[in-house]
Order: sequence, then C-alpha cells, then structure tokens
Amino acid sequence: MKINDYTKSKEMFKRAAKVIPSGVYGHLGPAEGCFVPVSAFPLFSERAKGSHIWDVDGNEFIDYMCAYGPNVLGYGDEDVDAAALEQLKKGDCTTTPSYKMVEFAELLTDTVKKDWAFFAKNGGDTTTLAIMTARAATHRKKIIFVNGFYHGVAPWTQKLDYPGVLPEDVANNLYVDWNDFGALEKLAAENEGEVAAFIATPYLHGNFFDNVLPAEGYWQKVRKFCTDKGIILICDDVRCGFRLDLAGSDNFYGFEADLICFCKALANGWNVSALCGKEFLKSAVSGMTYTGSYWMSAVPFAAGIACINKMKFLDAPKLFREKALKLTGGLKAAGAEHGFDLRVSGEPALFYLRTANGDSLFLHQEWVAECVKRGVFITNHHNHFINASLTDEDIRKTVEVAEDAFKAVKNNHPEL
Repeated sequence: MKINDYTKSKEMFKRAAKVIPSGVYGHLGPAEGCFVPVSAFPLFSERAKGSHIWDVDGNEFIDYMCAYGPNVLGYGDEDVDAAALEQLKKGDCTTTPSYKMVEFAELLTDTVKKDWAFFAKNGGDTTTLAIMTARAATHRKKIIFVNGFYHGVAPWTQKLDYPGVLPEDVANNLYVDWNDFGALEKLAAENEGEVAAFIATPYLHGNFFDNVLPAEGYWQKVRKFCTDKGIILICDDVRCGFRLDLAGSDNFYGFEADLICFCKALANGWNVSALCGKEFLKSAVSGMTYTGSYWMSAVPFAAGIACINKMKFLDAPKLFREKALKLTGGLKAAGAEHGFDLRVSGEPALFYLRTANGDSLFLHQEWVAECVKRGVFITNHHNHFINASLTDEDIRKTVEVAEDAFKAVKNNHPEL
C-alpha cells in the first residue's frame, strides 16, 4: 500500500513559519499535539471535493475530520454552492442586510423550534453571546461549566494558567462533572441566587478521553432544576448541531434549551453561526451591543438555507448514523483481527476512537499515523465526523487502510 510523501507540505510550512505565528496556528497546528508524529500528516491542502481532500503534494485522503465539522454534505456541494454563488451576484456584505437574513432566520427557527436567531461567524461568537444574554437577563454573574468542556477560545472559556488569561476573566466560572446531577444541585446551592447559566454540550465530547453520553433522565432533571432556580440553560450545539437531529440536539435528547448555539454544519463550510433562543430572552439580547463587520453577509445565509433544506431532504441524521455504524463496525473488526481493542464512543455521527491496548496513548497515535500515511485522514484525540457524500467505497477503502495500518503497528510491536 502506497505511503505518502510530504515534501511540498514541509517546504510550505517553512515559508509559513516566517510570516504566520506557529506556521499553522490553533488546533490545526502541529504544535497542538493532535498530529503525532507531525511527519505523518500533511499540513497544507490543495483542493477538496465530497469526502476527499488533496494536499499540496498531490496525496489524496478520505477525510473524517470534515474541516473539524463544517463539511456536512460534502466539500463543494453543488446545491449549496450554487445558492451561494447566485447570491454573490446580487450582493454579499452590504450597508443594510439582505432580505436573505430574514428568510434564513425564519427557516432556522422553524427547524430548531426556537423563537429567534442571531447570526455571527464563529461558534465562539455564539457561546459568548449566550453567556452575555444569560447575565443580562438574570442580573447574575456566575456560570456553571462541565469539566472537560470546550466552548471556544474567548478568555472566559479558558483556564487561569493559560497565557493571556486574567483572574478576572474566569473569576465567576464554576465547574461540575458531567452526568453528576447531585453535584450540580450542591454547587448551585452554594451559590444560591448567583448563577446565571449552565452551559454544556449535548454529550461530553472532549478530547483525550472516551466520549460520554448523558445518563438516563439527566437532561430532564437539569431542565427542571434550571427552570426552578431561574438559571438559563445553554446548549452548545456547535459541534453536534444537525448531526443528531435537525431540530437540534436538545430535541434529540428530549429537553428544551433556553439558548442553543450552532455553527459547524449550518452552511456546509460557508462562514456563519447562529444563537437561537426562546422568546423571554429576546429583549435581553436585543439590548446588547454585539456585532461584527461581516456577520450580516448574505452569501452564507443563502448557503445556509440550501444546506438546511438539503439536510432535510436527505434525512441527514439517519444517513450519518447508518454510514457511521457501518464504518466503525468495520474499523473495530479490523483491529480485532490483529489483536487490537479499538474502542468507539460518543454518538455514531461524531464517533471518537481509542486503541485500548495498554494505558498509554502511544499505540493509538501510531495506528492513526499509519492510517494517515496511507490516505485516511483521522486524528489522534478528537472526535471524527461523517458527511453525506461518504460512499460505501470510501468506507470499504477506509477499513482496508485501517487493517493494513493495524498490521504495520503489530509488526512494530512483537511484544503484543
């Protein structure tokens, strides 16, 4: 099986390091620890289509990171891109917003069963607005987080020992373990009348550990508790949104969030995010100063309309689940054939992988590296994504690569 060469990627990274901090910054950068070893991964792409990406060296990959989520229908989806380009002919970033914003808001609120939509660009824009809205509405300061959370990169989302984060930024943050309703009750009681919001993802899908689904009845108890205590319940659906349920992941798990944050799957890669909420919070968010230079651009609104309508046509959540179960079943079988215990956790549409032979992460990292070098793009310690363009042939080829990668790892470790 062909092993990729990354000569041009390495050359491009040298150029990038001279003019861009870290060469590639953020979670896509080699310094972040998800590309281990860095030599196994391409660092720059040349093009993408469907479920495939091609790097600057011409290597082709079946891509299960999906741009870390935005690719929900397939790169370069013809229907979404046609809608975006048609709008581009009429106007995009204009002095007054396009009527497309209204049409998009109407479609989105109807789809996710909320009363209003506020548009921005990044997931972090919406989580920040959600926190501000909760504080404005309740006149309280404190926010309860679930340990292992990720809600963006604004200072309030980070930890005290992180560079550039001040004590004041996180002074009102409270932390509780996932699925521990008793601890949530206790924490709120210790801060009675001071908690503005409880923010969490629909299930725990953090990095470097198996993902954990909500316990039976957990969300229903949380919903009632927040209502009783006047605490705003925020669902961060940036990563899961539309992949579990087109009405939102709160609907999937049988509860109703007061505020819900969307981004990644909203417009198939066209740059838009949205905070949606209940009527009783509309006046609070209306009274805040919160905007951005490109937040009302019309092209992403047109793309979002086309994306939502196509996801409805395809019954995308059902499609994702079926494809994912077929894929992950094949991956687990490939591992077992060579003596590896490949664990799959989280919801199938956003599956998380961990090779559980031994206590360290090294074997899993080695297997991931061997997959990537053979043309299947996964990463070490992050959940993966299914998109609608993934074919049965893609899945067959992925399992074939995974098996060859497991064989290579076993050959490197005769002690196993």
